Amino acid sequence: MILTTTIYLRKEGYTLMLHRTKKKNDINEGKWIGVGGKLEKGESPFECAIRETFEETGYHIIDARFVGMVTFPGLHNGEDELMFIYESHHFEGELHGNDEGELKWIKDEELYDLPSWPADYHYLDWLKDNQFHQAKVIYDDDGTLVSYSEE
Repeated sequence: MILTTTIYLRKEGYTLMLHRTKKKNDINEGKWIGVGGKLEKGESPFECAIRETFEETGYHIIDARFVGMVTFPGLHNGEDELMFIYESHHFEGELHGNDEGELKWIKDEELYDLPSWPADYHYLDWLKDNQFHQAKVIYDDDGTLVSYSEE
């Protein structure tokens, strides 16, 4: 199973999003997503979220909330993915560019207008409460959402 993180950095009614436009052969090409990536050997999901945030944005996470997790059966050539989702309002540093795309602060009310993975809009809803969420998401080979279920 592939283990990944996504973290949404938020401040004053804005959320930092990454428009994936630079990476070759990118499953996320053209989509707006939160920052994050794959866990490295020996790393916890929270450690991964902190590392990936710094690598992709230049921000140091001071504190974050674990929002939930999503299982994607068979997403990567038949291999399952488990994604851990966080949000942070407490970070510091200077925003810098990265080699995956454009980082941009988006008004929270405009997040749902961005081209993203269909299930990502549910995760944005998760940021609105203080509950723990978990879901199972199935996409077909062309990225069409087949099913979304919260567990």
